[in-house]
Amino acid sequence: MTQTHITALSESHIEYLKRTFGDAVTFEPEKLRVYASDASLKTGTVLAMVRPTCTSQVQTLMRWADEERVYIHPRGRGTSLSGGCVPTRPGIVVSMTGMDRILDISNEDFVAEIEPGVNTAQFQAECAKRGLFYPPDPASGKATTVGGNVMTCAGGLRAVKYGVTRDYVLGMEIVLPGGKLLKLGGRTHKDVIGLDLSRMIVGSEGTLGIVTKLYLKLLPKPEASASVLVGYPSLDAALSSMGKVFAAGILPCAVEFMNETVLEILTKTGECPWPDTVHSLLLFQIDGSRETIPLENARLARQLDDALWTMEGVGAEEENKLWAFRRRVSAASYVLGPDRIGGDMAVPRGSLLKAVRRFEEIARNNGKRLIGFGHAGDGNIHANLHYDASDPDDTERTLKTHHELDEAVLEFGGSLSGEHGGGCLKDVGRQLGKEEHAMMRQVRELFDPNGILNPAKGY
Repeated sequence: MTQTHITALSESHIEYLKRTFGDAVTFEPEKLRVYASDASLKTGTVLAMVRPTCTSQVQTLMRWADEERVYIHPRGRGTSLSGGCVPTRPGIVVSMTGMDRILDISNEDFVAEIEPGVNTAQFQAECAKRGLFYPPDPASGKATTVGGNVMTCAGGLRAVKYGVTRDYVLGMEIVLPGGKLLKLGGRTHKDVIGLDLSRMIVGSEGTLGIVTKLYLKLLPKPEASASVLVGYPSLDAALSSMGKVFAAGILPCAVEFMNETVLEILTKTGECPWPDTVHSLLLFQIDGSRETIPLENARLARQLDDALWTMEGVGAEEENKLWAFRRRVSAASYVLGPDRIGGDMAVPRGSLLKAVRRFEEIARNNGKRLIGFGHAGDGNIHANLHYDASDPDDTERTLKTHHELDEAVLEFGGSLSGEHGGGCLKDVGRQLGKEEHAMMRQVRELFDPNGILNPAKGY
């Protein structure tokens, strides 16, 4: 792409945006700081922030931006850990939080129609009131928007049983650069006519268009659930036990693992109920009917007979006490340093133990500790490193470790990202083949020939 894009707004640009968005546009530097970064803490330059409230406003903006060659950076709630919301080029941030209506939740079709700015947890709660279930559950669901989840194909704890966001997107309306509105898919659960462009848009990180409406598949809400926290002398023993669970034909809706370093920091930062002999944890959740949960619990317990310690919880109140330990991990990890670099790589499930041990070895060789935890059921590893950014040597060793971890995950046939996306922090070309990478760029140019959307992101 050889087009010249603007890096500052003229008076006519500013007047146009004011006419189009009224009070829903800001140019004030103090307010724009919020939109210059995301959860990755990387920062860029924001020329303006607009908050559309309808599809026609998005179309008008995208038509104008394409003609004027203004970079556009779509944004949900800014929770991206991979720099997906960072303005990598000076441009306009488009906050989709102004389009946050739940348009329909149907008990008959098992379909919801919503705007992209709807909060994930709020949407799930509204579905639950109607006896319906939207399974994708990113850990930051209380903060994220569903649209943001769609753009990163968010996973979460329940992915092992229920899949990821892509599995629940039936269709969408999306505005392309130039203002064209595409209507893809719809309310039917089965549709094999034409290319499934909706599934391609999911996970595209705002590089192909701006979604303005979503059609989502829903399920009946499970009547009951139960969780069990299980302690082992080592991660080796824990993952061996998990293998027995799957071999017995049991499919939990969530399986989390925590390595020895995680237990060390949890013990240092709060009360822990497990004995000193426990150095690694698994956390299972099962769901189903009220009648079957006791039976499934018993089946699960039979496969966990080699555990050193267990703690069970049935129902939300008791289960929350168990999941609180998993939720404590991120905050507790700061005892190892005030700054963090996090990875969310994924490996084939059978390689999980070898991969974690390899990552730990890489960290040790660089004088670092690996905080290893994540979604054991689908091989998704959160490999976090803490350091002191004010210490140049510590920073250099941490960055070196981080890059070596990315190299190692590819040796296991894995992925650099299981759920956070590439954003502007991951070099996806290290994973993608040359021809595949080139084809993805060609697809991007087809949707966005003038290169205005979320530049230097993803692929």
